[in-house]
Amino acid sequence: MTSENPPERPLTGVRVLDLSNVLAGPYAGYQLALLGADVVKVEVPGVGDLARQLGASAELNRRRLGASFLAQNAQKRSLTLNLKSSRGKEVLRRLVQSADVLVENFRPGVLERLGFGWDALRELNPRLVYCAISGFGQTGPLRAKPAYDQIIQGYSGMMSVTGTTGTAPLRAGYPIADVLGGLAAAFAVSSALVGRERTGVGCSIDVSMLETAVTAMGWVVSNHLIAGQAPRPLGNDNGTAAPSGTFRTSDGDLNIAANKQEQFELLCAALGRPELVADPRFAERESRKAHRAQLTAELEVALTKESAAHWEEALSSAGVPAAAVLSVPEVLASPQIVDRGLVHELPFPGGVLPEPLRVLGNGIRVDDRPSTPSLPPPVLGEHTDSLLAELGYAAEEIAALREEGSV
Repeated sequence: MTSENPPERPLTGVRVLDLSNVLAGPYAGYQLALLGADVVKVEVPGVGDLARQLGASAELNRRRLGASFLAQNAQKRSLTLNLKSSRGKEVLRRLVQSADVLVENFRPGVLERLGFGWDALRELNPRLVYCAISGFGQTGPLRAKPAYDQIIQGYSGMMSVTGTTGTAPLRAGYPIADVLGGLAAAFAVSSALVGRERTGVGCSIDVSMLETAVTAMGWVVSNHLIAGQAPRPLGNDNGTAAPSGTFRTSDGDLNIAANKQEQFELLCAALGRPELVADPRFAERESRKAHRAQLTAELEVALTKESAAHWEEALSSAGVPAAAVLSVPEVLASPQIVDRGLVHELPFPGGVLPEPLRVLGNGIRVDDRPSTPSLPPPVLGEHTDSLLAELGYAAEEIAALREEGSV
């Protein structure tokens, strides 16, 4: 469903100052931008977000348009600002007074040393929602410890339960801790904006990537806390049920999640192995978990006779959750992803490349419309002059700010 004049998005009219770098903070800002917020990315003059130099293309990195930056910064405007200069700080004060939200992921205390701690920000704008994202949080003995996604994956326990007993600890193949921290921040900011409508005042939000990562591990942590079970790596098996995991077929891997008794029975029938239901080793949930390896071997006798695509269709039709294990290119080209409109094409920033830039939305549809970026990621400082003009700076004042290196 589309129209020439689509309705406003949920965060239309909300201004967000994004003072963050690399991934967790920029990812949070991108989620807010996709839902309609006006996100102003504040960057260091001549340098910008470190992610501008990160990605698979060395040429794009040299141009400060690295793939890592392009992926998380569409729909934002870039303003360069020297926060170590007095006039640069004055520009930020005006920005804060015009903003609804400020997101940053400096180490704890950095913004305060620059004169923009929570007390100062609140005095400038009592309605401001301030969100600080850090590896370990703003308090505690590790508050000042530097952290990237790799550090948090290891410290949170994630790596200890990823892989098999022979390969763990193993890092997830993508920056899951950064993304979880960004999602938590976007959720917290959105919640705080709702709360502000009720109270009329903003609040300070402290997002810990470590704590967010720990809470995301679900049953791994809860089984330890509640049932006293020692967490351990299970490879591609789901520890809560069997058969639930990854299985071999004639041409590739297939995920099956027969988590309920009736699903197990339907699976055995679909595979032509109904006798397994009555086998004492597999008759009940706990016995199936205890004999997981034997059950997998029995099921794969049938599964390896046909392709993953065959069994995905046959089992899904029978009421058993099943799907092939896909590569990233395969899932991006899949009819489901294409139909939902997750991948979007934008003009390449600055016309650096003739072909369009392809970026992801966020999988959220509002009124049956995908959350779609319409503006490409900005080149460094692309909107500095226009944003300063919006703040009331005259042309000669902007020129002076540039001359002295404040922007």
